[in-house]
Amino acid sequence: MRGLFAAFLVLAGWVTSAPASADTPGDFDFYVLSLSWSPTYCQDRGRSDRIQCGGPRPFAFVVHGLWPQYERGSPRDCDVGPRSGLPRRLVDSMLDVMPSPSLVRHEWRTHGSCSGLQPDDYFDLTRQAREAVEIPTQFVDLPDYLTVSPRDVESAFIAANPGLKADGIAVSCDSRRLKEVRICMTKDLRFRSCAEVDRKACRNNSLVMPPVR
Repeated sequence: MRGLFAAFLVLAGWVTSAPASADTPGDFDFYVLSLSWSPTYCQDRGRSDRIQCGGPRPFAFVVHGLWPQYERGSPRDCDVGPRSGLPRRLVDSMLDVMPSPSLVRHEWRTHGSCSGLQPDDYFDLTRQAREAVEIPTQFVDLPDYLTVSPRDVESAFIAANPGLKADGIAVSCDSRRLKEVRICMTKDLRFRSCAEVDRKACRNNSLVMPPVR
């Protein structure tokens, strides 16, 4: 009997610790707007991503995605019923800020499906989130390699965006290059803190930002 009771407690504890509404569309706490430094991505991909890396327009920060988040963890690949794919006109409409058709489709399947929104509304919100963030002028057109610290980049974004705090932004990197800037936002797109995202920020002392070309 004692063994059965202990097993029950273990099971109950597991059930309690799991998110009650994991992967349920619309049931999450906040968004992360992820802005990718396109020159780093294109150094890795070469010209295989023809619009973002091989086209006539050079890109600096582009939208990687708008990601629903829990305070701890995040939902992914939510069940939104039968999926017939995104309309071509919707994919094309996002290419100025998300210059990769495959990325637009991936972001809907993986993250947008958890927003509780229809695709048009989700991508409209994604555009609104991007427009709510001012890119620091020094990162709009970078003509040469720049060495920065994660704190430099965060401070520049904080200075350019009133209301954004140090615990609401995180820089992502690989071993030596800046990859992304992630900004936490409420469901109505106000800046907010996000302890877990902040804890996962890049800890390198210095990073390289490849130039926009």
